[in-house]
Amino acid sequence: MSTSLARRERLGLCDTALAVGEDAPTLCEGWSAKDLVTHLLVRENRPLGAVGIAVPALAGLAERDMARLARQDFGGLVEKLRHPRLTPYALPPVDRLLNTLEYLVHHEDLRRAEPGWEPRELDQRDQSRLWSAIRIAGRGLVRPAGVPVVIRRSDTGATAVLRKGDDPVVVTGLPSEIVLLLFGRGQVSGLEFEGPAQRIARLRWSDLGI
Repeated sequence: MSTSLARRERLGLCDTALAVGEDAPTLCEGWSAKDLVTHLLVRENRPLGAVGIAVPALAGLAERDMARLARQDFGGLVEKLRHPRLTPYALPPVDRLLNTLEYLVHHEDLRRAEPGWEPRELDQRDQSRLWSAIRIAGRGLVRPAGVPVVIRRSDTGATAVLRKGDDPVVVTGLPSEIVLLLFGRGQVSGLEFEGPAQRIARLRWSDLGI
C-alpha cells in the first residue's frame, strides 16, 4: 500500500527540520524550526495544549506545553514527530483528514523561509488530494476576507466556489500553491488573480488561515 501524502509530508518536514537546524526561521512569524516541531507535537499528544491551539483565549495552554517540550533535545523531538504515538491522529483516515494540509503547509513553512527556495513539483495525484481537501477547508479559510472567492486549478481547469457572490476573486494556480495562499502564507508561486482590484487586495492581505 502506498504511503499517504500526509505521511510523506510528515517525513519530509522532519528531514527538512534536521537539515535546517532548530534555530532556522519559518514562515510562522516569530517561530523557529524547534517551535514549529513542538507545536505539532503538542497538537497531536497534549489534549489540553491542543485545545489551546484551537481556541485563542486558551493559547496559554499550548504555549506552556510547547515551552516544556522545548527543553528537550531537538533531534529527539523530531524523531517523536517522525514516529507518532498511537493517538487518533495516527489512524489512517484521521491522518489523511486532519494532517494532509497541516503537514504540507508546515513543511513549506520550513522550506520557504530559506533563501533561494523553489516550489516543489508534486504529481497530479497529490495535487488532486490537496484540491479535494482545500475545496472544503477553503470555505472557512477565506471568511476573514469577506469577498466572493472562486479557485481554479491551472493544471486541469477545474473550479470550486469557496464563497458565493457576484464579481468574485478568481484564484488560478496549482492546488498546492492555493493551499498555501489560503493558509495565509505570502511565499507562493505561480498564482493568478482575476476580479475587482479592491477585492483581490482584501483577499491577499487579510489574515487568512486558522
